[in-house]
Amino acid sequence: MELLETQDPEKKRLIETSDRHKQELEKEVKALSDKTERIVKNALIIGATLAVTYLIVSQLSSSKKKRKKAKPKQNDEDETPDSILEDVSGPNSSPSFLSQLGERVTTGATAILLGIAKDKLAEYLSNRKQKDENS
Repeated sequence: MELLETQDPEKKRLIETSDRHKQELEKEVKALSDKTERIVKNALIIGATLAVTYLIVSQLSSSKKKRKKAKPKQNDEDETPDSILEDVSGPNSSPSFLSQLGERVTTGATAILLGIAKDKLAEYLSNRKQKDENS
């Protein structure tokens, strides 16, 4: 069979061209699969980071001390609902250090993710604009 292929120069040229196109297609498929794999890995890392951050923050915020309920006093007529709430939560009640830390971590993670989303959106819009200009 190779003898017939080598005798006809046109056929030989077409086979070489076919092989070259096949190799180029294989390279493009490989590059596309590598790029897709990298994107999926990044998405999984970001998702896992968000999940872990959420779990940590929810665990830290749920570990707050349970507040003692105030015993009702005999003179309910003199007390207002605000003074009852003050008795329950304490006069100098402020958020705990852990809840403040959790809020800061959540705020920081949100800011980082919004920055990434902004960059990706800008990249997408610029690519789309370039495609529209080329069309």
